[in-house]
Amino acid sequence: MADPRRLPWAILARAALTGTASAQQVWRAYALDEAVARVLEDPGVFGVPPTVRQAAADDLDRATEIGARLITRDDAEWPKDRFTVLAAPQSSGRDPVALWARGPARLDAAVESSIAVIGSRCSTGYGDRVTGELAGDLAARGWTIVSGAAFGIDGMAHRAALAVGATTVAVLACGIDRPYPAQHDRLLDRIAESGLVVSEYPPGVVARKQHFLDRNRLVAALARSVLVVEAGIRSGSANTVRWAGRFARPVFAVPGPINSAASTGCHTMIRDGRAQLVTDIQHILDTLTD
Repeated sequence: MADPRRLPWAILARAALTGTASAQQVWRAYALDEAVARVLEDPGVFGVPPTVRQAAADDLDRATEIGARLITRDDAEWPKDRFTVLAAPQSSGRDPVALWARGPARLDAAVESSIAVIGSRCSTGYGDRVTGELAGDLAARGWTIVSGAAFGIDGMAHRAALAVGATTVAVLACGIDRPYPAQHDRLLDRIAESGLVVSEYPPGVVARKQHFLDRNRLVAALARSVLVVEAGIRSGSANTVRWAGRFARPVFAVPGPINSAASTGCHTMIRDGRAQLVTDIQHILDTLTD
C-alpha cells in the first residue's frame, strides 16, 4: 500500500496536468490540503473526472509496484528554483507540481551539475560518434547527462554516460512504467539501475504529441545547459533550445558538414546566436565554471 501522505500530491499532480487555468492557479494560491479539497469539491472545474482520487491512489500503488516514487515540492530532493520561470505569471509553460521517478539517484543531486544532450532521432554516424565522445567525456568528469531517451542522439547520450559508470537522467513524455520508444525498454531499465527515469505523467499514461513538447521544457529546466549535437531544420530540439533561453541556460551546438541536412538546425542556431559553436567539451566547461 502506498504512503497515504502522498495522496494529496498525487491528486494535485493529476489536476495540474489538465492545463486549465483553474488547475494551475489553485495549487499556487492555496496550501496543499485546501487546494486538494477544492479540486475534489468540484473536479469538473479543473478538468478532471470525479474519480480523480481513486486514479491518484492507483498511481501511487503502481509506483510502489515498480519501485518508483513521487517527488514533491515538500521533499528534500526536489530541485529547488529549477522551475522558477514556469511559475511566473507571463509564462506559457506549466509548472510541475510533482515528478514521478524510478531509480536510486537523488534528483536534486543528480541535476546539480547536469547537461542536456539532445538531437535528431535520425542521427548519422557522425552524430552518433560525436555524441559518444562529448557526452562520455562530460560524464567522466562528473556531469550528469540529461536527455529524453529517444532514438538517435538521446539514446547515444544515455549510453555514453552509462559506459563510464556515470549518472544519467531520462525524462519521458509518458508514464515511467511505459518505455518509450518500446525498443528502449532495456536502456531505460539500465538508466533506472543507477540514475533516474523521470516524468510528470502518472504511471500508465501513454505518450501523446503535446507531451513531447512539455517534456522538452523539463529537459531544459533540469539541466544547467543544453548541448545540441545534430538537429534538422524542423527538429524538436529547437523547442528545447527555446525553453533553455527562457531559463537562461547556455546552449551549445556542434557544427556538422555544411551539406548535411542533419546539421542544418545546429548551423541555424549558431548563425542566429541561439547557440555557441562547440567542438570539444573544454569550451562548455569553461563557460559553466566561469
